[in-house]
Amino acid sequence: MASLGVAGKTRAAIVQGLRTPFVKAGGTFASLTALDLGRAVVQELVERSGIDPKTLDQLVFGQVIPTLLAPGIAREVVLASGLPRTLETHTVARACATSLQALTDVASAIALGVSEAAIAGGTECMSDAPVFTSRPLARALVKASRGKTLPDKLRAFEGLHPSDLVPVPPAIAEYSTGLTMGQSAEKMAQENHISRAEQDAIALASHRNAAQAWKNGHFDAQVFHVLVPPRYEKVADKDDLVRAGTSAEALAALKPVFDKRYGTVTAGNASPLTDGAAALLVMSEARAKSLGLEVLGYVRAFAYAATDPADQLLQGPAYAAPLVLDRAGMKLSDIDLFEMHEAFAAQLASNLQAFASEAFAKKLGRKGPLGEVDRSRLNVDGGSIALGHPFAATGARVVMQALHALKRRNLNTALCTVCAQGGNGAALIVERA
Repeated sequence: MASLGVAGKTRAAIVQGLRTPFVKAGGTFASLTALDLGRAVVQELVERSGIDPKTLDQLVFGQVIPTLLAPGIAREVVLASGLPRTLETHTVARACATSLQALTDVASAIALGVSEAAIAGGTECMSDAPVFTSRPLARALVKASRGKTLPDKLRAFEGLHPSDLVPVPPAIAEYSTGLTMGQSAEKMAQENHISRAEQDAIALASHRNAAQAWKNGHFDAQVFHVLVPPRYEKVADKDDLVRAGTSAEALAALKPVFDKRYGTVTAGNASPLTDGAAALLVMSEARAKSLGLEVLGYVRAFAYAATDPADQLLQGPAYAAPLVLDRAGMKLSDIDLFEMHEAFAAQLASNLQAFASEAFAKKLGRKGPLGEVDRSRLNVDGGSIALGHPFAATGARVVMQALHALKRRNLNTALCTVCAQGGNGAALIVERA
């Protein structure tokens, strides 16, 4: 009989996690695709775990900016990585919380008893982001493809204007508001009175903690070396966005990006465009123990929530965190470590402010605020500002990083949060015992 966890459900045990180095878009992984990175991390994860691939019964994987030629990324990862072709898959997308969604899908399946061993993760290659055509050019191309003669094909392009030939990049703005993530972060900074100094302090801590974590070998078990094809002479062996030598003065010297006159959001206090992939091996507690595998930790509870994107676009975690704590039967003071995605320092500061706000608690109809987060227990090995943010891989990175930090410090619980497009927010509590 499977072991039971919170609320009488079968506990999902996270046995192992792994990720590629997170590298700057257009850099080391510029010649690769999201499928290449997803295949590599899954192959390496299975190899390192030592499990028989036939014991897996599910793979759930995600991608935010889809590969046009391989949109069903989960299925393609299985086929490309050499896993059994009968392995059931599905692809998920919840913007920056995509691989958290993959994990909670797997955890839910385990709780229901329909899965015993699965892989959850996500992959993103911004170096290979799709570029679209205008609608008039797209229609002309379709019409030309149906032409039987060369004149027929050429006539399809009659009436096009030069502007119709300009490529259309993927949308970086909210469809409902027209604002980009950066503009929304700037709006939050201004409305919540988040100073430039506080944002730069968060960025500095992110880089210093990440640099120290690499120096101390904290990522050695989490990040594997990627030999870059086709000649395999180039090796990605660590995150290349961490700035060990940055300073408060260097960050303060950067100019605002989204509001050049009054703004406070800069390239230094925002997460960069990044390539990378991450995956987690998840099993029922009983299956993991029967195979004699060490368990990193368990999913205790999770929650998703949303707010109006025209209000505080990136404040979803402040709505999701109270829900997940209620579901886990815990208080914020019960949490040992906090792993919170740093889309922007202004976003992180705004959510921390909401956690401690009486006014925000009243807005939620709660008796009181969650409380203050001890910054010394927040993103102790760095966050997305320093490490990078491959959209679909960040959730799995956050969970894996939290579990390794708990083990290293002999602590038990961590709260993981991720903000996401559309005003969405995700929160998950993991525990070691």
